Amino acid sequence: MYDLGTVVLETNRLILRPFCLTDAEDMHRNWASNPNVTKFLGWPLHDSPKDSEKIIADWIENYKDVRYYEWCIEYKGNHQAIGSMGVVNRNENTKSVEIGYCIGEDYWFQGLTAEALREIVRFLFEEVGVNRIEARHDTKNPNSGKVMKKAGLRYEGTLIEGGFNNIGICDLSILGMTRRMYDASGMASVNRVTNREERE
Repeated sequence: MYDLGTVVLETNRLILRPFCLTDAEDMHRNWASNPNVTKFLGWPLHDSPKDSEKIIADWIENYKDVRYYEWCIEYKGNHQAIGSMGVVNRNENTKSVEIGYCIGEDYWFQGLTAEALREIVRFLFEEVGVNRIEARHDTKNPNSGKVMKKAGLRYEGTLIEGGFNNIGICDLSILGMTRRMYDASGMASVNRVTNREERE
């Protein structure tokens, strides 16, 4: 893999970029303090923007490592930070990565998370050179699985009681895609056309 770090990426409605400390207010308000957003995640609610600021400070420190990927999802419509998406696990031997994400409740059901995920899938396959991308979701959260499928990932199986989040032990569905599958799907050429149109 040719790691490039958390570079700035852009889609039709979103800017995907490194976090900065000034995102703490947006992070706290838009998703980190909302129990509906964090229910299926593994970290606790943030009591104040200071909690969000501490997390962001850690991420900023980690940006020094080009193998670290944690994007702020900025919505062009209001230039607010509305969520996050990044690599939560990686395996150097198989050149594979696992993606995790969350987005504010006010921005659900608009296709924004899938839009971000498609661009990050493109970046990781075409520019970083990963061989496999996967993501997991609590089976009680099927909408997350729909996001993964919209980005081209395919259902591979379920780990029975294989995960833990804020509601306890859970079953985890795994979805994945390899570079070979990505190339065969035609997504690469579609992404190139879409990205060219967005730049023009």
